[in-house]
Amino acid sequence: MLPPQATAPTRLGDLIQSFGRIGLLSFGGPAAQISLMHDEIVTRRGWMSEDRFLGALSFAMLLPGPEAMQLATYCGWRLRGVPGGLIAGGLFVLPGAAVILALALAYAQFADLTWVQAGFLGIKAAVIVIVLRALWTLANKALKTRAHWLTALLAFVAMYAASVPFPLVIALAALAGFALDQSPAPREPAPHPGHGHLRRTLLIWGTLWAAPLVLAWALGAAFLTEIGLFFSTLAVVTFGGAYAVLAYMTQTVVETHGWLDTAQMIDALGLAETTPGPLILVTEFVGLLAGWLQGGLGLALLAGAMTLWVTFIPCFLWVFAGAPYVEWLLAKPRLKGALAGISAAVVGVILNLGLWFGLHVLFETVHDTAFGPLPDGASLSWPALGLTLLSALFILVFRLSIPLALALTSLAALGLQFLG
Repeated sequence: MLPPQATAPTRLGDLIQSFGRIGLLSFGGPAAQISLMHDEIVTRRGWMSEDRFLGALSFAMLLPGPEAMQLATYCGWRLRGVPGGLIAGGLFVLPGAAVILALALAYAQFADLTWVQAGFLGIKAAVIVIVLRALWTLANKALKTRAHWLTALLAFVAMYAASVPFPLVIALAALAGFALDQSPAPREPAPHPGHGHLRRTLLIWGTLWAAPLVLAWALGAAFLTEIGLFFSTLAVVTFGGAYAVLAYMTQTVVETHGWLDTAQMIDALGLAETTPGPLILVTEFVGLLAGWLQGGLGLALLAGAMTLWVTFIPCFLWVFAGAPYVEWLLAKPRLKGALAGISAAVVGVILNLGLWFGLHVLFETVHDTAFGPLPDGASLSWPALGLTLLSALFILVFRLSIPLALALTSLAALGLQFLG
């Protein structure tokens, strides 16, 4: 069944071809992925108008989860209803998920090799630049007023120095943005679509979401239940993309549960940057590696599957539940104010992540203090600093693609290892 506002019918074969291409080429983070979708859906295919696409993007940004994946799912829904949404969202995620599976299992087997560690140093140096570039791009878009700048600063201080939980930071920023927004209401408000569809969608997709959690709990699989509950919580609070939630995820995975250590979490982010699809696929790597360390290959595969399921089934839930309400939602100025508050806070959260990540890559010793993590200046790694500057040259000056920059920086790191 087509959604009421769908464009001319599109063959499922065309949909599979287009979104399969998008899924295989979706390197470089959400900005590059959204540009790729715009080129395919609006420019090349003409399936959506510019205004419709931008409205879909605004809707995706209102939701928790990876906005590019949810944009793909919504575009598929507009074209062919729920089957179209499943095809578009699934093909956006599955290529990267398959690559992460292979990389995580290879990492579990070979990560202790010296040459592998050298290659990872190159990847991690490049990731510092990638995160800082994402921070700069988002700050230019999100920090439009003094209130936004203050929100970003408070979010950074709250997480870096006070270790305030990420969900609380986002909730407070949304409330502040909602309360302070003074945008005028539209002259002709959009009609409300009713709630019958919403109840049915929540029941079906909520059941799908909960099913493996209930099964793991019933079988007494405590580790899988903990994995499922944690990443389910993450799926609810992941506003602003994976960069925004990584610091919270790292803190919980490393300090609360002890599933991985800090070095392994940094490697996880570096590997996720090398794959197509949403960066939030880093959760699959974490689940796979944690399962491997807890119980070997079998538990790794189960934990990885659990992580993927509870990370992306909620994305389909949010999109399919909210899709009929898009026109009505986008006419609500205070919701836009809440989104602006979240976006401003996410700038501070990503700054927290970038600083934390950079310190742990560039310095061999980082101390936890009352003011947050602080490095030992004498422990500066000159090779890591040189590789970071080299990756900045590749990405910011020569504007190489992310996969190419990662490959070249890794080769440079391997060269340093060979010469050393």
